[in-house]
Order: sequence, then structure tokens, then C-alpha cells
Amino acid sequence: MSEPYDAVVIVSFGGPEGPDEVLPFLQNVTAGRGVPRSRLEEAARHYDRVGGVSPLNQQCRRLRRELADELDRAGIGLPVYWGNRNWRPWLADAVAAMAAAGHRRALALVTSAYSSYSGCRQYLEDIEAARAAAGPGAPVIDKIRPYYDHPGLIEPWADAVAAASSKLKESFGPGPEARLVFTAHSIPLAMAGGCQYERQLREAAGLIAAATGHSGWDLVWQSRSGPPAAPWLEPDVNDHLRAVAPAHPRVVLAPIGFVTDHMEVVWDLDVEAAATAADAGIKLARAVTPGTAPDPRFVAMGRELIEERTGGGPRRALGSLGVGPDACPPGCCPRS
Repeated sequence: MSEPYDAVVIVSFGGPEGPDEVLPFLQNVTAGRGVPRSRLEEAARHYDRVGGVSPLNQQCRRLRRELADELDRAGIGLPVYWGNRNWRPWLADAVAAMAAAGHRRALALVTSAYSSYSGCRQYLEDIEAARAAAGPGAPVIDKIRPYYDHPGLIEPWADAVAAASSKLKESFGPGPEARLVFTAHSIPLAMAGGCQYERQLREAAGLIAAATGHSGWDLVWQSRSGPPAAPWLEPDVNDHLRAVAPAHPRVVLAPIGFVTDHMEVVWDLDVEAAATAADAGIKLARAVTPGTAPDPRFVAMGRELIEERTGGGPRRALGSLGVGPDACPPGCCPRS
């Protein structure tokens, strides 16, 4: 019989918290990919625009605190740790702290709702590398299932889209219905073909659009980082905005591929896509991600997902794809 779960760890991407950390952070993110220093320095200037600090770590701190409070209120006595893939606090340090505290089996809640290599399989690899670094006393760590269609994600997203639509009307008065444009991080087609990433995103987008009464919507892509010769998921959000501008002078952007407003949302959408929209004559509003504040329903979802595994709580999902498995099947979400 398996030992009971005795801890939770939030696992995230990580981000710099000062100007001196930006370039080392970017070097960690791109390690082994042959990205030239000039490209990293260009990306570093994006962080310079916001003081050299990624919003992500502060958002994770709030999520950790509020999830711990949510678990306490529910009588679930599990401490909540937090560790990152690419920057401090490192996941390996979090796992070492868990081992030092005597934890034997933990649940990992990752800040990615979908199945893909970088959003799921790579986190499993990160967890195993952190356990290996912690040594024989490291706890067993099981990853919580993808939650792209959980009501605790879909319902806050629907309200955020409705709020962005209202903002357009308040700012610019009555007008045509805004086109709803969902965005997610692009990935190589070779990678997309081996996972459910695009299918899950379309499922979530359809659920949100139906909940908000939008008759028309699109799923587009952002933040591509690969070489030009390699095919990635398209269209890019900027190309799409230029294409729809004549027919849709108002657009609501909903970055459903992300659960928090970190740099790829703040820069790629609030700066670059906003400039593209302005040049194309589009009046634009961007919906806020559920994990940013975070929304109480998003926090409650974390508690529900933990209860699924610790006490047999209800397994909730919306839409037609059903509740995903607790454990990823062998070979799922390969790198390419």
C-alpha cells in the first residue's frame, strides 16, 4: 500500500527578480539550444522595460500562500512548498527541504494547465532530476493531472473575458461585438503532433466562448522562439490581428495558454500585440489570467485537485474530453 501524501509542491517556470538576474536566467532557459548572446541581450531588454523583474515569482508566492490557507480551511494538513525550473527558488532546493523535513510522498501542482512536452513531460523530468539531486531521502512526487477543462479554470476565464468585453464598451461606447482571440505559446509542429496540446486548448477556448456568448473566436499563437526554418503552430497573434482588422475593429485577447500574467503575457501581448493592434486600428482589451491575483476559484481548484488524490474527492471537468488520467501514459508528450 502506498504511503499517504504528506506535502504539496507548486512547480513553476521561474523568473528574475532584479536586473542582475535577467541574463543568467535567460541563459538557464535556453541552455543547450545554441541561442546567440545577442538574442539573449535583446530579450533582456524586455525585462529592462519592467525593472528587470518577472511578475511570475510574486504571483507564485501569492498562490502558495493562498493555497496553504485554502487547505487549512478545508482541514487538509499538508504544507505547501514551491520550486522553479529556471530560477530561484530552485525545485531541487524545495525537494531537498521536503526531504529534510521528513516528507515521503508529495503532490506537484504545476503552473501549466495543458499536456505538452514543456508544459507537462518536462516538469516530470524536472521533478525526477530534483529528486536525484536530493538523494535517497527524497520524497516520491506525483504530478497532478492537467486541469485545462476544470471549472476552477474555465469559470474565472469566462468572467475575465466578460470583464475585458465590458472594458471595451466602457472605453469606446456601443459598437460591434468584439472578436474573441485566444492565445497560447506556440510549439513546433513535430512536438504538437505527439500530444493533446492543441486539442485541449481548443476545448478550453470553446468552453469559454460558449460561457461568454461569443459567436466567433479564434485560437492563435505567440512567443515562438525556434529557428525560422522549423514549422511551428500558426498563425502568430500579430499576423492574425493584422488579418482580421478590416472585419473586426474590436478584439478581446485571452491568453488561455497561461495561468498567470508573466513576461510572455506582459511583453508579447501588452506591448507587442497592443502595438500591432493600434497600428491596425483595432481597439483591444486583454483578459487577465486566473492565477494572477489569484482568483479564489482557481485556488479552490488546486484544493479540489489535491482532494482527488488524497481523499477521493469529486473529479470535475467540463466539455467533451472528460477527466484526464492521474498519471501520464508512457511516452506521452515527447520532445519531438
